[in-house]
Amino acid sequence: MSDYKINTKCVQAGYTPKNGEPRQIPIVQSTTFKYDTSEDMGKLFDLEASGYFYTRLQNPTNDYVAAKIAELEGGTAAMLTSSGQAANFFALFNICETGSHIVASSSIYGGTFNLIAVTMAKMGIDVTFVSPDCSVDELNDAFKDNTRAVFGETIANPALTVLDIEKYAKAAHEHGVPLIVDNTFPTPVHCRPIEWGADIVTHSTTKYMDGHGAAVGGAIIDSGKFDWMAHADKFPGLTTPDESYHGITYAEKFGKEGAFITKCTAQLMRDFGCIQSPQHAFILNLGLESLHVRMPRHAENGLAVAKFLQNHPKVESVSYPHLEGNKYYDIAMKYMPDGGCGVVSFEIKGGRQAAEKFMKNLKLAAIETHVADARTCCLNPATSTHRQMTDEQLLAAGIPAGLVRMSCGLEDKEDLIADLKQAFDAI
Repeated sequence: MSDYKINTKCVQAGYTPKNGEPRQIPIVQSTTFKYDTSEDMGKLFDLEASGYFYTRLQNPTNDYVAAKIAELEGGTAAMLTSSGQAANFFALFNICETGSHIVASSSIYGGTFNLIAVTMAKMGIDVTFVSPDCSVDELNDAFKDNTRAVFGETIANPALTVLDIEKYAKAAHEHGVPLIVDNTFPTPVHCRPIEWGADIVTHSTTKYMDGHGAAVGGAIIDSGKFDWMAHADKFPGLTTPDESYHGITYAEKFGKEGAFITKCTAQLMRDFGCIQSPQHAFILNLGLESLHVRMPRHAENGLAVAKFLQNHPKVESVSYPHLEGNKYYDIAMKYMPDGGCGVVSFEIKGGRQAAEKFMKNLKLAAIETHVADARTCCLNPATSTHRQMTDEQLLAAGIPAGLVRMSCGLEDKEDLIADLKQAFDAI
């Protein structure tokens, strides 16, 4: 399947039915699996044989879908998680422990920022945040002797900054650590971070991969390229025996291609249990089958809306990486020449009051705390998710009171623009 184009992989990768088997991926809705002897099951527990014994760790439906996503991203192994947050936590915690340090872009999803800055800090894991636009020297200065990972988002949610993947990968590798990239917004249809040097890729599959607001989920993909044994002192969890799992040394037994995901499954999924349900994995796969068709439309609509907003007299500013004149335009075209995503951020003149009236008059675009859906949705943080903050606090946080985040769906772009126009006319 690796020789096929990504359009074909979206439809065909991950599951190939044999003679007389179901054409669609079967939903294996079972918590447990039956074996004839304890010896047979023992081989599974010892990771001496492949198979399934409890869905908290692995499930055939999930594995089929994870295999498809691995093919799409160009990785060697992948796993599904219960959410994008779980994916990012697992990806980081799989190689970090108390006393570790992370270098992360400061321009990332607020939930992930809080995960790293607050929750993981309580676990004794430190972080240094750097601007996505930092110089090479500033980036290198952020590393410490105990740095174990670098993290960023391809297109940040909701700031829409674009990560210079090659710059971050080069710095990470010079310091002997992997680069982890959240590729949720462009998806592998528009960007494959592994091709630019990323080692681990994560997704909130809840967004474009599902694409229909139907199933929460996440995914982790390993490039299979990072040499854990070459930096054995930094990653003892992968390079020394795991006494909680029969003394297995993951990097030795499963190599570069399988060590990371095997440890993440056998250890973290075992202990935290953030599994994606087989039903959600099945729904996710239905979304993946049309991902290559949907993403160009999302990007086309996003760019059309951004161009309209750029010239509207009631708009203070527009943020969309693929809009000419945007500060990230050149780097967006480098990593995503065919388009990015459908999310556009813009500031309405008149602040909170004007934004609230604008939102109230939208007819086609729904007000939701969601993005990357087949249906267009909008959010004004000042009157919803950040309504507890004053206008001054919002400005200090880089979220002006008049800011609106619009996720352009699959509707006709002329209808989306008409809806925006009539909502502006009501202000």
